[in-house]
Order: sequence, then structure tokens, then C-alpha cells
Amino acid sequence: MAAASSSSVLLLLLAAALAGMSANAATFTITNNCGFTVWPAATPVGGGTQLNPGGTWTVNVPAGTSSGRVWGRTGCSFNGNSGSCQTGDCGGALACTLSGQPPLTLAEFTIGGSQDFYDISVIDGYNLAMAFSCSTGVRLVCTDSGCPDAYHHPNDVKTHACGGNSNYQVTFCP
Repeated sequence: MAAASSSSVLLLLLAAALAGMSANAATFTITNNCGFTVWPAATPVGGGTQLNPGGTWTVNVPAGTSSGRVWGRTGCSFNGNSGSCQTGDCGGALACTLSGQPPLTLAEFTIGGSQDFYDISVIDGYNLAMAFSCSTGVRLVCTDSGCPDAYHHPNDVKTHACGGNSNYQVTFCP
């Protein structure tokens, strides 16, 4: 009986730990509102995919993910998992493990515990209109290279905070 009791306690502790871990994850819903195909990419988790007009892609990002990025690639041609893109290419891979090549409009984030941080950057150039928001923060919109919501140089102060456990929306061609 004691062995069954300690097994039950161990299972409850494991379930509580797993529930706590998933509660600190963030879900990114990436939507293509453009009239053309966009090939979104995400690092360090997500990789990349083809997203036709009107399509969505969901990426789950674990807590503790720092220096995350989402961007849209354009003018892509892939044969299986390799190819190239006119903008935002990441070494010819469909599923990116490297950041994309400029020019690219970036949604940047750090998923923490009680607080997350996010921004849009055009430091590496601009290639695609983008909106980026979290469920507990302001919506950032960048529709051209001079957009006021984006970082234009490393000394800009355009980072925004979200409550932990937020979910995110990235929209191309908002």
C-alpha cells in the first residue's frame, strides 16, 4: 500500500510540474493577410513553412526562450527542404535554424516567467508589412521602412512588455 501511495504522490507531483511548464509557454499564431504566399520563419523554435494567402501557422514557444525571432520570407522556391528566397533567406533551408538574411522585418521576443518582452525591428532592413501583438500588451504595426513602432538602430527604445503566459499574433500585410 505504501508503494502505491508514493507512486500516486509522484504522479501528482509530475503532473503539477508539467502543468506549470506548459503554463509558461507562449503560442504564436502567424497569419498571412497578403495577396501572395509568404514563407514565415521562426528561430530558435518553429523553423519555417509555406503560408498561402489567408493561412495561419501556430508555433509553441517554451518559457525561457530568449532572442526569438519571426520573419516573413518572400520570393521563395523550394524543392523539398532546400531552396532560396529573395528576402529573408536562411541558408536555403525551409526550416530555419539561422536568422534570415537582410532585408527582413523582424518580430523579436523573449519569453520569460512573469514577464515577456517583444518588439519589431527594421534594423536589418524592411521587406514585409507586419503587425505584432501579445494578449496583454499593445499592438505594434509596421507598414513601411520608416514605421514609428519599429527599432531603426540599436539605441532605439521600442521594447514592450507583456505579462507572462501571453499569446502572440504576428500578421503579415495587416
